[in-house]
Amino acid sequence: MDLQLHKPIPGFQQPIELLRACHRRIFNSLDILERLPAHLQDNGVDEEARTAADRILKYFHEAAPNHHADEDEDLFPLLRRHCDHSESHPQLCEWLDRLTAEHTEIEAGWDRLEPDLERIASGERAELTGAAAWIEQYRVHLDLEERAVLPFAEYLLGPEDRRAIGASMAARRGIQPTAD
Repeated sequence: MDLQLHKPIPGFQQPIELLRACHRRIFNSLDILERLPAHLQDNGVDEEARTAADRILKYFHEAAPNHHADEDEDLFPLLRRHCDHSESHPQLCEWLDRLTAEHTEIEAGWDRLEPDLERIASGERAELTGAAAWIEQYRVHLDLEERAVLPFAEYLLGPEDRRAIGASMAARRGIQPTAD
């Protein structure tokens, strides 16, 4: 069991840590989705399969779109301002472009998987065609964010940038951020 999944979720005052917590939840959802086809093969569309499909659907309907917006609209634009920073990585802006494009691809892959998950959640059998490739694509995407982009965000973004990101993340969710 991955104990990191049970860490307290940071607040909007710590937006980079909050993004990492979102990544942990995405990884958890991907792990569930990866195990689902074998479960369906062995057990059919039982209660556990329906619950798993419902859990995956809820996460990718509610949290994932906000997470991509947090990055594309808040984090990445602020990081772009630092691409020429002497201590930035020479590929930082290239990575940001790649990740932004991948968000579109990942969302299109989700659109193809969603109907199968909805059928499973409602008790019908479905194949989850393309799930393995989508899971792998998402994991590679998250790895680049975790390994390269978020560490640079921690290093390059100051307190004002972090406050702006956190406030925007909170507003996107209709939440009034608490004071530092």
